[in-house]
Amino acid sequence: MALAFLLAAVLGLLIVKAVLFQLRNPSSPPCIGGWIPWFGAAFQFGKAPLEFIEQARSKHGPVFTIFALGKRYTFVTEEEGTEVFFKSEDLNFEQAVQQAVKNAVSVPAEAFYQNHGNLYSMLKGKMAPSNLHMFTGTLCKELYEHMTHLGTEGTGDLNDLVRHVMYPAVVDTLFGKGICPTSQSEIKEFEEHFQKYDEDFEYASQMPECFLRNWSKSKTWLLKLFEKVVLDAERTNPSETTSKTLLQHLLDNLQERHLAPNYSLLMLWASQANAIPIAFWTLVFILSYPSIYKKIMEDLTSVFGKAGKDKIDVSEEDLKKLPFMKWCTLEAIRLRSPGAITKKVVNPVRIQDRWKEANLEKNAFLDSFVAFGGGKHQCPGRWFAIMEIQLFVVLFLYRYEFVLLDAVPKESPLHLVGTQQPMAPFRVQYKCRE
Repeated sequence: MALAFLLAAVLGLLIVKAVLFQLRNPSSPPCIGGWIPWFGAAFQFGKAPLEFIEQARSKHGPVFTIFALGKRYTFVTEEEGTEVFFKSEDLNFEQAVQQAVKNAVSVPAEAFYQNHGNLYSMLKGKMAPSNLHMFTGTLCKELYEHMTHLGTEGTGDLNDLVRHVMYPAVVDTLFGKGICPTSQSEIKEFEEHFQKYDEDFEYASQMPECFLRNWSKSKTWLLKLFEKVVLDAERTNPSETTSKTLLQHLLDNLQERHLAPNYSLLMLWASQANAIPIAFWTLVFILSYPSIYKKIMEDLTSVFGKAGKDKIDVSEEDLKKLPFMKWCTLEAIRLRSPGAITKKVVNPVRIQDRWKEANLEKNAFLDSFVAFGGGKHQCPGRWFAIMEIQLFVVLFLYRYEFVLLDAVPKESPLHLVGTQQPMAPFRVQYKCRE
């Protein structure tokens, strides 16, 4: 989670993006531009980036450059280039994402470089596998509580149902009960602003805010909200470390107090933007394949007894007894999370001989799985992310039975970073098990 949950696998491909700022030289990969200066191929690329990349890969091979918005973006879509990408000291992750963080949450460059290492280490430690037990019990309780708000039966878009349960449950777990708006009366306006903020996050992180006025309004609204959220979190900040929420740990480690709302918004986005759609796709794939669904329900019965409406407490040990559920979650990530991993080229680096004949058939599907990044900058919340999705799916399938009303929707090709959203509703009828 992102904590950024930067996920990978474009149609079974690994897509890695390195941002180049130097002028092109003869040894550079093929460059795709456009006839408008500075904008370059931005318009064509922005319409459907995943389709554009696949077409460029077929035409130019596994390594190519796209010139857009005054920058050169070199894509490495071949497994052989990943080791250099993740380990080379000539490629810098922080310099690549700094401008995006500034655009997305208004954190200046100096403050970003000053805080990033410390905050990353804190999040990595607090959300390590050895500390997941500190979240599991609370998250299970919160998920069940908000699941009951769906009632005993109903009809709705599965994506909305997942969001209505996971959003308040995860927020209450990471930020503290009552800190963020999670009541039914307060949540509607927040969801509207957060959904708009999330939808255009990728574009807003790469281009001037003036081009995205509605996104800018939602960002301003959310930052204003987090001014109050931060005050409440500071007011209730306990002295005992074990009693602190993740938000309070973040505030304790942040050097610039006035940027607390900005980093809080970033943490919220990281905790929600990818986990919720991955939980949706995991459920879609399970429910759409009868044999998979049958296997999952048999596993749940073996661990918790006959599925029904009774409340169950799910522990880490219980989740370990459900490996097939975890495989389904990871497969959903692989299929629906292209996530470009970004680094800036600070010195020229050779990925491979660009004249080498590319074996595109070999690289159509890669064995490597770097959905959460690689090297020393892997997503610090990756273990929590997998746990929360598994926990939600377990509780959801154990409590309800479903009738599918729509075909499985196609994934949207519009976003390169994060999880692909469905292009159409996926309505279901749900009913509490007897």
